[in-house]
Amino acid sequence: GESGGQTGSSGINAEYGGVNKLYEEDLELQKKIFEFPTIQSTHSLVAKHVTKEKWDKLARHITATAGFTLAKAIACAVEFDNQHCGIYAGDWDSYKDFADVFDPLIQEYHGISADAKHTSDMDFSKITGNVNPKAPVHSTRIRVGRSIDGYGLSPGITKEQRIGVEKLFKAASEKFAGDLAGNYYPLTGMDEAVRQQLVDDHFLFMSGDRNLQVAGMERDWPEGRGIFHNTDKTFLVWVNEEDQLRIISMEKGGDVLGVFKRLAKGIQAVGDSVQAESGKGFMLDEKYGYVHSCPTNLGTGMRASVHIDLPGWTKEGTDKLKARCEELALQPRGTRGESGGQTGITYDISNKHRLGYSEVQLVQTMIDGVNKLYEEDLALQKKHGI
Repeated sequence: GESGGQTGSSGINAEYGGVNKLYEEDLELQKKIFEFPTIQSTHSLVAKHVTKEKWDKLARHITATAGFTLAKAIACAVEFDNQHCGIYAGDWDSYKDFADVFDPLIQEYHGISADAKHTSDMDFSKITGNVNPKAPVHSTRIRVGRSIDGYGLSPGITKEQRIGVEKLFKAASEKFAGDLAGNYYPLTGMDEAVRQQLVDDHFLFMSGDRNLQVAGMERDWPEGRGIFHNTDKTFLVWVNEEDQLRIISMEKGGDVLGVFKRLAKGIQAVGDSVQAESGKGFMLDEKYGYVHSCPTNLGTGMRASVHIDLPGWTKEGTDKLKARCEELALQPRGTRGESGGQTGITYDISNKHRLGYSEVQLVQTMIDGVNKLYEEDLALQKKHGI
């Protein structure tokens, strides 16, 4: 009536008209937001596996752990034109909720069947032999990733979750004993001298990677991130970079077995402590092994590599070396010298596979393959009169 300033039903109708208008506009906005995006990386796995049909089915879904979406997952393939894979997971849920996209993509990338299961095995006592001590190996490095259950993965992790992961790792690192003992250096408020030392040791990870930025991995930088290393600088953990935990064991020379042992001990120590502090384990999927943010790292997430001189193979031709490594399930890369130039005869040789093989199998393959390449290199040196 009089006091309301509006009389009768016309006012109410006007109001409903406004609400209807907002609703119509909202539908239009939704259409725009959830419109099938242009995938610039036309040759990527995303371009092949994210069809309009799958997009329309999944685009509105938001994951429970990190509030992640398919749009966020494929941001790199949409934004850039150079992606081979082009997709990341923001939490363990992403792999399950967007399985229509992830499953066939992972099967294609890793060459596994739809019903494959993954078995992990870190038992170093099962490894036979080691790299020939006569082989000219400069250094050995093995890295894996681990993610703590209940927390998001780097592309989707919330600020609180990221700090939670850091806290759990920091508590774990304070209990490290023997040759694992060392210090955790948070990126936030890092002392300049410490920063310079980490740069000199090639341990520091930086911000500014366009890929990681678009994927959502540099949000709230540098909070919750840091680096741990032991006193000997042979055991290293990156906290909240591309993975929650990237664990690295390395040393000069070719003692691959020793490097793997240290890695296994370190992972066990972190896992035990996190379990005791939080009751949480590492994310371990029966299909996909250890869960990583990038599907290319699923399974073991392991890259075991040596830097080795192969003058005979160099003379024989790098394309021939590539083909030989392929047969041995290895991957060769050229190495950069200290000054950044190609050093010529030194190669980074690593395991090719990640998923569908256990850690023990991959390390064994690497040891046997490197020994084979060294043996053949000696014969090739003779052949080429080196």
